[in-house]
Amino acid sequence: MSLGYFQKVEGKIHTENVKKYGFDLVRRLTGGRAVLHDDELTYSIIVSEDHPSMPKTVTEAYKVISQGLLEGYRLLGLEAEFSIPEGKLNQTGSAVCFDEPSWYELVLNGKKAAGSAQTRQRGVILQHGSVPISMNFDELFDMFVYPDETKKERAKQVLKRKATSMEVEMGRKPAIREVEKAFSHGFEKGLGVHFEPYMLTDEQEEEVQQLMKEQYESDEWNYSR
Repeated sequence: MSLGYFQKVEGKIHTENVKKYGFDLVRRLTGGRAVLHDDELTYSIIVSEDHPSMPKTVTEAYKVISQGLLEGYRLLGLEAEFSIPEGKLNQTGSAVCFDEPSWYELVLNGKKAAGSAQTRQRGVILQHGSVPISMNFDELFDMFVYPDETKKERAKQVLKRKATSMEVEMGRKPAIREVEKAFSHGFEKGLGVHFEPYMLTDEQEEEVQQLMKEQYESDEWNYSR
């Protein structure tokens, strides 16, 4: 499970249940609310802010990058659309990411189908997100803190009305390779690029592992908000 950069753990996340279900808790660099990374495709796009195809505003850049998600869904035969909320989003106070769609997030039949977030640091844009293949609502809601079971069940039913997955919309559960292929081609088409595989060098891999151990696995990073 990944937490938004500013999201609090205490009083929001049921850390014992996160462990009970076999998940780890990590904090990502982007904002927003918690995402359970389970049966899904996770994507990351990194591009320079100076790239000629990148708009200067976060919202418009989000739309450009998310075009790859739109094309990926369409290659799976799903008619996805961009969400364009009317007025200000409802402030539900929920800790669950998929509770509300934001500008230019992907919806299927009016329900949120993917969750994404973006940050800009040192002249570089990072956009990443979760594209659910299926969703286990019972496990998901056991990992959040609610005052009582009635409020938890009510929140669960609300999310079921607002969020969906590929399995629900396709009437079958697609294999991960099928999903990977569709979204890889979708991003190529949506962004007008051709991807080339890249392997980290031994030195780069060592640097990644060191950074992970020294910062991103630490309790100070993941719990101190």
